[in-house]
Amino acid sequence: MNLDKSTKRIAKRVKKGFQGYPQISLAYFGESTTCATQVVVAYTSEEGAEIQEQKFSCQGDVRTDETIQTTLWKVIERADAKSVLEVSGVAIIQ
Repeated sequence: MNLDKSTKRIAKRVKKGFQGYPQISLAYFGESTTCATQVVVAYTSEEGAEIQEQKFSCQGDVRTDETIQTTLWKVIERADAKSVLEVSGVAIIQ
């Protein structure tokens, strides 16, 4: 799947907002607010359940990395997530 297609699909799901569980949250991290080198995917199966996290990183910006964006979309699909939430912006990591 190409980068444009996967990012549009993820954005469409994020735009819907909270629709129930299971839920996936995406948070981007980097050394500056302009380049996210890491994304953390948090999966919650139901309210109050333990959160499972997985991290993906690359040398460049993960938001423009075709492999990572396609992987994120596949994680969302396979988890059958009803809600996909995204933390806005890029958090600075030290």
